[in-house]
Amino acid sequence: MESNFTRYVILLNDNTCKTTTKEIVRSHVQHLKDLDKNGKLVMCGPFTNYKGGMVIIKAVNIDEAKQVAQDDPFVKEGFRTYEIRVLELSCKENNHMGIS
Repeated sequence: MESNFTRYVILLNDNTCKTTTKEIVRSHVQHLKDLDKNGKLVMCGPFTNYKGGMVIIKAVNIDEAKQVAQDDPFVKEGFRTYEIRVLELSCKENNHMGIS
């Protein structure tokens, strides 16, 4: 299990030749709503200066984060590829990672 300060950044890359449809966008949004309902979604959105977007989630470990990414209809149906980054939060609650 990862620490309470670990988040997973799913970078959705729009580097495929498929044209995005309203139907696939609706499916993707439903996926995000389900993540939110289950307390997994931290934040998400498309980039305005780059093709693609980002989904930040809470997960038990990187394997769960990979499964969440693979279950996204954008990825499942070949409209996006993904990369995952593991983010360790720096915040007041963890004394900014113990750095004084």
